[in-house]
Amino acid sequence: MIEIEATTDPPGLEVYDSIEQRRLRFETGAVATPRDTSTEEFPFPVDTTCSIETDELVFDRPYAITLHDGAGVTESSLEIGETASLDDRHQFVGVSGPIKLYVRAEGPGRVERRLRSFRIAFDRETTLVLGARSLHDRPAGTITTSPDLESMLTAISASASALKTTSPERTWPTLRGHPPLIELGDRLEIPAAIEQERPDPGVTLTIPPNYAALFAAAPLAYFLGADLRTGDEPALATDRFDHPLPTGTAFEDAVAQLLKQCFFLDCLARTEGIFQSTLHERVALEDDLPFEFASLYDAPLAERLNRYLEVPYERIEPYVPRWPLTAHVPADPDSVEIVPFVTHELGVIRAARRTEIDGVDKTSAPSTAEAADSQLVRSASRSQRLDRSPTRGPAGTTLIEPDVTTESVEHAWFGDAIPYGASKATVEAYRNQLDRGTRKESIDILLVCNDARMIDEHDLLDDAYDGHEQVPFDVDSEFGVDTDRLATLLTDGGYDFFHYIGHATEDGLHCSDGKLDIRRLESVDVSVFFLNACRSYEQGLALTRKGAYGGVSTYADVENERAVEAGETMAQLLNCGFPLRGALEIARENAAIGDQYLIIGDGSTDIAQSDGGAPILVDLESREDGFAVAVQSYSTKEYKLGTTTESTLPTVSDRHLGPAHTSFVGVDRASLQEYLVWNDPPVRLDGELQWFHGIGSTPLD
Repeated sequence: MIEIEATTDPPGLEVYDSIEQRRLRFETGAVATPRDTSTEEFPFPVDTTCSIETDELVFDRPYAITLHDGAGVTESSLEIGETASLDDRHQFVGVSGPIKLYVRAEGPGRVERRLRSFRIAFDRETTLVLGARSLHDRPAGTITTSPDLESMLTAISASASALKTTSPERTWPTLRGHPPLIELGDRLEIPAAIEQERPDPGVTLTIPPNYAALFAAAPLAYFLGADLRTGDEPALATDRFDHPLPTGTAFEDAVAQLLKQCFFLDCLARTEGIFQSTLHERVALEDDLPFEFASLYDAPLAERLNRYLEVPYERIEPYVPRWPLTAHVPADPDSVEIVPFVTHELGVIRAARRTEIDGVDKTSAPSTAEAADSQLVRSASRSQRLDRSPTRGPAGTTLIEPDVTTESVEHAWFGDAIPYGASKATVEAYRNQLDRGTRKESIDILLVCNDARMIDEHDLLDDAYDGHEQVPFDVDSEFGVDTDRLATLLTDGGYDFFHYIGHATEDGLHCSDGKLDIRRLESVDVSVFFLNACRSYEQGLALTRKGAYGGVSTYADVENERAVEAGETMAQLLNCGFPLRGALEIARENAAIGDQYLIIGDGSTDIAQSDGGAPILVDLESREDGFAVAVQSYSTKEYKLGTTTESTLPTVSDRHLGPAHTSFVGVDRASLQEYLVWNDPPVRLDGELQWFHGIGSTPLD
């Protein structure tokens, strides 16, 4: 639900998405009273509209800005430091923030995009019509299918009903709806509303007749709107071509590559459409491609695909975004219920193939001897530390490594066992988010410290969660809680984030009077969690099964000093708007956080919105003549695969597809100094992760 309300201090408006807990604020100079209007005035999809009388809108973030004509076609995009004029005609100003906003104006004025803000100003007070769209979407319904392969083919083919277009614009996340849910039942049942929305682009995808191939093909079939069939000769076909595909495990590689290739080239083609912009990847590639995007944008899908397949994948591979997700899914009928959630992210799906880890210490945990000598390890007791190898998971479980772990930001393991180098995904975590209703306006955080010797971590966290400008944090701290108190906090507290500091075993979180086993609770009212204790895996898994969306736990012992650094680093990154998958990757690469930490549940979960766009890690390299800068961006729930990202450094032109890591470019000292004064992303300076917060704290001071 999108609400638009007036504010008085300062005068302005607040656009609030109560489902996603996202908000967009801006000033209007004088108090402006919003009045409801019709959404039909907008050529773009919007959820809520209103009109106001004002002579200016002032935003305190340098959001991406596009100017559109009265029909919605993009006329220009504003870079940092640029000013554009508005004519005496119908025009739209598009604002890409945590909530998509369009401003409809018809009077002369100007748009000024500054380093830290932007302003839309008019020569006189005028009537503006505002349209807002949530960046969240939900499944339109549920398809029921029997376990037989042919019924599942039909069910998964219907997923494309969620596409809002088959033009290149579908690479924008807000034009790709969430696929319908799929449940196992006695027979195939597709709601009429879903069946009627299925596109017919004339694309057929023939696959080997098995569950593994069906699940692997699902994201590609969704994106292309393809009809799925089984056959002895797998192929992607239209009335213009027949592109053969391999069988066996090579089929998974082939459909994953096709998905990336078609998606990426459609992203470049869409720059000729309604939302035009200069994209780094197009500039770098278009002279070497055997076609012109201007001629392909309006072409039928079959023709576009035919031309795309002329391009060797190796030519475009360096420019394809880092894929956010690879899901390792068991090849059995029950897994069909997982497919819509992974498809929604355009994730790659692979069969859950694995290698058991036995006797090789792949973790960063201290050795048994080191654990015995350390001052404090977050396990239950010293005897437990001595009796267990850090390479072993909880009793009765197996530690495994998926066969593929390097193609995406996150590898989500949906099978049995504890994955090394991957997250432990649960379908319950995804389902829990579908039931999410309106939340409170603040982000409510629960810090529980159940060991007085670990109070330093609590104090660091209290500082880390302080001062978020866009969404206020409300932090409750509890010390030495007993089992009844902790159970009440988890079941009735309504917390957005639960950060536990203390000890754990497979049987529970340690409290002042014993252990609380979350598996015994009927449900929890906690969204995201970080269980910073040894061997908290089973308790984290229980949280996602009882109501949580996702979090981070451990499957082995962690030494206290490393745990403190892990907790502080994760808190800082989550505060900046990084999803779990991005935060954990950065923490592993840049802090003393071991591979014993793993995500459980949905790795795309976050607790806060990032300021000004997708969250980024700024890489700085010191050079004799100054600095070089690169940006590592991450996708989030509102900035999914297909969005564009750029830094706000005026001297760096780097609008690119995310998630990605841009090349290093030189930057002058003055621009960098000003950027770091007014922006506070995590910075990796010469390979070391650092945090700078405003004037007097930059590495250049």
